[in-house]
Amino acid sequence: MGFSSVQALVDAELAGQTWYSTWRKSPSQVSTIGVWFDLSMSPGNPVPQYYAATPLVGAPMSYSDEQGLMVGRNVAPATKHLKRVTVMTATATALPMPMMLLDYLFYYPFIDEGSTDEQLLDNTQSLTRYADGEGVQVMAVSVAGRTGGQTFQFSYTNSDGVAGRTSQTVIENAVSVNGSIVTSDRANANARGPFVPLQAGDTGVRSIESVTMNGADVGLFALVLVKPLAQLSLRGIDAPVEVNYLTDFGQLPTIVDDAYLNFIACPSGSLAATALHGDVTVVWN
Repeated sequence: MGFSSVQALVDAELAGQTWYSTWRKSPSQVSTIGVWFDLSMSPGNPVPQYYAATPLVGAPMSYSDEQGLMVGRNVAPATKHLKRVTVMTATATALPMPMMLLDYLFYYPFIDEGSTDEQLLDNTQSLTRYADGEGVQVMAVSVAGRTGGQTFQFSYTNSDGVAGRTSQTVIENAVSVNGSIVTSDRANANARGPFVPLQAGDTGVRSIESVTMNGADVGLFALVLVKPLAQLSLRGIDAPVEVNYLTDFGQLPTIVDDAYLNFIACPSGSLAATALHGDVTVVWN
């Protein structure tokens, strides 16, 4: 993807059309086994962000504003692609651990779990990447803890531009740690994964118009629009996990200019004091 042949990719690298950078995250949060966690809220490099903006007002995310993984300069009209990712740790507590690399696009901050009124969201701003919404998913990230067990759903516009669509109703976990993804919970058979399921037949989201809690709780969360780019799994401390998207998959994920990239992870134990580090390599045509 993005290159006419393997030789064209090699030629681009030899011409200097590539970028290599390292990253390191050292979570301080005591995360929960089997609950997906948003590493963008953890200390390290890149610096953490906390979904802090005007309540219920949609805010775009980008490297130029929030930083994120460094993947080099903007290259349009060329296209940039992810060639390789490595991840490693010297701490086995949280392993094995699936991870996803996401492009964080947009968020709606401070959804109030204590209100059962329909909470209307402000879409004065809109997506600046993947504007058609195709493949864009929604995750609910905790920014203030809850008791748990309540359900919610949201009304949204899908990737075909059809408004008034309704997500599936999802149940919240009881995890009070900031950065936990509210809808994931290995202990609850009715819980979901990191992303809120959409109405049947929909394949993406352009915007969210409102959120409704079906029962009052304490706590706050942000609804975050993301584009999943890549998956990998860290299994042990004896060697790093390395994914080369050319040799392993024959397809290189596209990275849009000014993308805010970061990871989510599903630990098998607490992430607290688990230093994660690695590198990324990108190349453009």
